[in-house]
Amino acid sequence: MQSWTLGAAANVVIAVAYFAVAVWILRGVRKSGHWTRNPLAVATGLIFFTCAAGHGAHAEHLLIPGGTGDVARQSWDWHLSILDAVTALVGVYYWTLRGRFPVLVRGTAIFEDFAVRQQQALEINDHVVQQLVTAKLAFEVGDEPAGMEALEHGLRSSRAIMGDLVANDPASVVASRPGALRRQEVDA
Repeated sequence: MQSWTLGAAANVVIAVAYFAVAVWILRGVRKSGHWTRNPLAVATGLIFFTCAAGHGAHAEHLLIPGGTGDVARQSWDWHLSILDAVTALVGVYYWTLRGRFPVLVRGTAIFEDFAVRQQQALEINDHVVQQLVTAKLAFEVGDEPAGMEALEHGLRSSRAIMGDLVANDPASVVASRPGALRRQEVDA
């Protein structure tokens, strides 16, 4: 087998795998309506798309008869073919991983939205941290009933926020196991 035949086959596999990944990512972004709120997902989808186009062009240059095809086949060596074969394996492996990690790759969940995390942080600050500060100040001035009330309110709010975070992930099994939210190790 000549090195260019392995290179051509590998580039076809790479192009198909990368195109499938690009379509999958961009379709998820379109479905979620996060075109403007998730530029990382859009850029990643476009990177996979352009890589698919580039590897498709490599395969085309190797497969066309005569002229530029002859030049491409003559200049192709085993180093390029081996690199393309490894890249093809990685591309196919990446594509197969989406079935193994459905929670991570559902739609655009693989790309964490910064706005969502920022909103969650603000909710924790507004509903938990502020209540703890209020309780601390009440205890410091000797108003134990107000301190206990603020502490209870903060605890209720933190439970509600944690429940919402877990409940918003339908694939999560954490919500169904008592004590599952406990840390394995406590940092000192």
